[in-house]
Amino acid sequence: MMKMTCVPGGVTAPLGFKAAGVNAEIKVGNTTKPDVAVIYSETVATVGGVFTQNLVKSAPVLLSQQVVAGGKAQAVVVNSGNANACTGEEGSETARLMADWAAGLLHINKDHVVVASTGVIGVQMPRENIHTGIKKAVKGLSCQGDHDAARAIMTTDLKSKEVAVQVCLGETQVTIGGMAKGSGMIHPNMATMLAFITTDAAIDQKVLQKAVKAAADKSFNMITVDGDTSTNDSMIVLANGAASNQVIEENSTDLMFFQEALDYVCIELAKMMAKDGEGASKLVEVQVKNASTKEDAKKAAKAVVSSNLVKSAMFGEDANWGRIICSAGYSGAQFNPDLIDIWLKSAAGMEKMANKGRGLAFDEDKAKKILKEKDITVIIDFNDGNAEAVAWGCDLTYDYVKINADYRT
Repeated sequence: MMKMTCVPGGVTAPLGFKAAGVNAEIKVGNTTKPDVAVIYSETVATVGGVFTQNLVKSAPVLLSQQVVAGGKAQAVVVNSGNANACTGEEGSETARLMADWAAGLLHINKDHVVVASTGVIGVQMPRENIHTGIKKAVKGLSCQGDHDAARAIMTTDLKSKEVAVQVCLGETQVTIGGMAKGSGMIHPNMATMLAFITTDAAIDQKVLQKAVKAAADKSFNMITVDGDTSTNDSMIVLANGAASNQVIEENSTDLMFFQEALDYVCIELAKMMAKDGEGASKLVEVQVKNASTKEDAKKAAKAVVSSNLVKSAMFGEDANWGRIICSAGYSGAQFNPDLIDIWLKSAAGMEKMANKGRGLAFDEDKAKKILKEKDITVIIDFNDGNAEAVAWGCDLTYDYVKINADYRT
């Protein structure tokens, strides 16, 4: 059993990383909240990443895809308040300038700078502001800058999202730290989100890229808030090797431990996003068990956690298990409805709602108490195999509509 320890520090917890977050007034009216962040590795790092599957991709995404394809990176520059998406050649040039400015100030290769943005689509980035912000952030880089950096990437998020863990690979202790943003436009196949993860582990680039994709599939691709997928989704992992471990190769024991730790960091960040969903009052976890295939389990879990009817029932504290089996039924998963068992679970207890596809005379008062809790688990047992999957989401509240009715203005 691998021993893993949670530690403070987010993206600056691993050796050799610094960060900063500053205010540059990227969005008109924001004069206090940090909105430009820089993450910097003291040495060139191996990089892996996954990006939005939306056909419409922002200028930063297109540029950063090229950086990841090159396999090396040393810095990330990111802003909130402006997505720099659907901004044409001017927007593409701005993304390139952001990389150039950061590289010049840090004295590194411009092709080793990842660029990311989040915010309003279709508005040109204020170049003077972003240039000033990058200069301020580079000047302020420190090993304690993780929290300001995490705050700088927030948009409608109510809370910053950070996590870091340490694990031993052989005799060497390595650290993985991460920060993320995501609150609205969250849906599987890269939720609308930015995630930046750093590690002082040494790892082969191709192995890292596979590990990043696997971690995303278990975490960020298994959350939903509202069914919308954005133009700017990016998950970037930088591994600078400062821990001086033996380089992690394919099919090694070290890779198994590294993957487990990376998965943990990504899942924790993903759960923070789901819990902080726009207007959300509850975190909803859907566990599908004993499905015939992994794909069937994933399809069903995603469909249930994505269902507006299920989400509304969670908000209304209504134990309407029919909505759960219904959404599993249209998910595309293959299963026998006459075998399904369903439970609701929280800190207030556990109640079985359905047995072999039929409703039970369950305790309505107990079910209501279960649903009053802030963290709710829906358990669906297919009784048809041994595959399983977990997805995360939130309830659908009045506040979600209020937040998104005037997001741009």
